[in-house]
This record gives sequence, C-alpha cells and structure tokens, in this order.
Amino acid sequence: MPARITGLTTRLIRVRLLRSWGAEAPENHVIVTELTTDDGGTGHGFSWTPTIGPRAVKALLDHDIAPFIVGLEANADIVWDQLWKRLHEAGGGGLTTIAMAGVDLALWDLAARSAGTSVTGLLGQRQESVEVYGSGVNLHYTLEQLVEQARRWVAAGHNAVKIKVGKPELREDAERVAAVRQVIGPDRLLMIDANQRWDLAHTFRALDVLGEYGLEWLEEPICADDLWAYRRLRKQSPVPIALGENVHTIYRFRDFIEAEAVDIIQPNIVRVGGITPFRRIVELARANSIRVAPHLLPELSGQLALTLADPVSVEDVEDASFEQLGILAGPSPVRIHNNSRLSSTSRTGLGFEFTGKTPPPVADSPEPQSKGNRIEYSNS
Repeated sequence: MPARITGLTTRLIRVRLLRSWGAEAPENHVIVTELTTDDGGTGHGFSWTPTIGPRAVKALLDHDIAPFIVGLEANADIVWDQLWKRLHEAGGGGLTTIAMAGVDLALWDLAARSAGTSVTGLLGQRQESVEVYGSGVNLHYTLEQLVEQARRWVAAGHNAVKIKVGKPELREDAERVAAVRQVIGPDRLLMIDANQRWDLAHTFRALDVLGEYGLEWLEEPICADDLWAYRRLRKQSPVPIALGENVHTIYRFRDFIEAEAVDIIQPNIVRVGGITPFRRIVELARANSIRVAPHLLPELSGQLALTLADPVSVEDVEDASFEQLGILAGPSPVRIHNNSRLSSTSRTGLGFEFTGKTPPPVADSPEPQSKGNRIEYSNS
C-alpha cells in the first residue's frame, strides 16, 4: 500500500539580508514545511518570498492546503495536479503556486529520504557540476560600490555576472554597465536585469546604448505580463531576451515560447510550485530549443541543475544563500568551488535543515549591508 499523507505543519522565518536588496526588500521570508505520512515518514520542504505575502502563503498552507492533502497518496505528481485544481479558484499562479511548493518540496524530500539518497540522486544526476554566475540586487549601489562588487566577482572566479539596470537616466545605466565591463574584461559574460522598470520604447532606446557592451542577455525589461510587447521586442532586439521569474505556470511559459517572445526562460522553482512543475517546464523548453537559467535559490536550483540533460548556469546573489544568511542548522546541500562551479554534497533528501537559532550579527561594511541579520520565527 502506498503511504498516505497524515499532516502538514508550517513555521515562518523572517531573516534580514546581509546585503540589503534596497529599501523595498531588506529581508527574505521562508515558510518551512514538515509533512508526515501514515508509515512514519517525514518530508521537509519550504516556500519562499522576498517581500510580498509570506503570511498569506502560510495561511494557504495551514487552512486550505493541509486539510485537503491529508489522506492523499504521498506522490508528488499526483498531489501537485490535484492541489493545483483545488486552489485554482484563488489563482492559477503566484501565491497559490508559492504555497504549493512547500508541499511539493516536502514530498520530493520524503521520496529521496525513503530511497536513502539525495533528490539529485533520486532524479538522476547528469552533470558533475554546473557553472555559477555572480549576481547582485544592486540598483541602489553607488557606482563605486557596484565596481567593488564586480571586483569581488572576478576574485571569486566567476566567468559571468549580472547587474541591475533601470536608473531614472539612461546615461547613468550606461555609465554603470561600462564600469562593470571594464572591471570584468571582455571575455566574461555580462547580463543586465531591468526588473520590469521599462516600457517598450525605452527598452529599444536602452538597447541602442547598452548593446555595445557585449551583453549576454537582457532580463525582464518590460512588465512580465505583456506578451505582445515581448514578441515585438524579441523580433528586433540584438540582445537575447530572458524572463520567467514572474511567470508561474507551464501554460504561460508555453505562451511565451510559442509566440517566439523569449530566448532564455528563468523559472523560479518555488514560484512555479516546486520541483514537479519545474521539471515539466524544463522539458517544454528543451523540446523547443529554449535555454533555461533557473532564478535564484542556488541551494535548490543547483541541485536540480545537476539533473538536467543540458548544462545550465545557476544564479548566486552575493551573500544571500540560506547558508550565508545563517538559517541552515547543518551543511549546505551544495558547494560552490573557487572555480565558480557548483556540486552536490549528497545530503539525504533535499538536504535542508532550518535552524531555530539566531546567528551573530555581521560586521559593519562600506557596502550596502545590514548591521545584522536578525531572524524571527512564527508558528502562528
């Protein structure tokens, strides 16, 4: 008899970032989940959101998801499809899929633990290691701070880096991109991310100015909902177009791919609802010869990247991993080496064990950085 789910509990962790992502995003939120089954099994997962809706996600898990999944077979594919249909009235993606990730990740953790292996081992590791690119939420940095960050990326051995653009004046964006290109040299890849700050007309003007710096991709320049604008943009852009962190379902990824509106998709494993839909989205992209670059969460996306047929690059925002934030009780499930390659540490399951202890505060820094990374917990 297959094991069946008997319960789901959650707790909310709020942690201040070591390097603030700006006034609107000084902290991250992790909703830790624990799922139990009638054969004594336990699976550990999480949902995540930087700013918006952590208590809403927790409420969905506690009041709508937990009662529904009790009694279901503890199979990630089966549970995901039934749960998505159940929650669709509240929205096909966004808060609903972020909440669903807490269940899906716990079920994959449970399956891997039951098999005595890591999730990477359970899915089948295809890559010995994957490349990591340096990334920063740095639009609020001064030019000097941005240059220092770029120097740290070079010293860390990154062969590719990504910076934010979207200053009020295009001239300032050009100055910042030029300065970073000078630091990293002509051979490293340089990506830019506008985080939906532009309209179509400004995007074309920006490409005319910034395209000369040899960009690997331009990420999410326009509102992520505007398929019409992205279709026009990609037809005329000399720079590959990347998007996906704000796309939540396989249907929406299909729309962008079929419209020939994107070159690189960037699904966030938590925002799309977990490992189950992420794998489906990756196969859709592969069938259409579209590149994949998972968004954020290197300790999770890195493990999945190792199982993919085609090599992909993993994003590592400076000083923002769970391990660096001090919310892991044990070792990280991945290791990033000096040559900017990520490998698995082969911890059983997903390898996440979240701490209940507050780490010591970090030292003051001339960089945009918090005085400490206060952690708060809530079970209510």
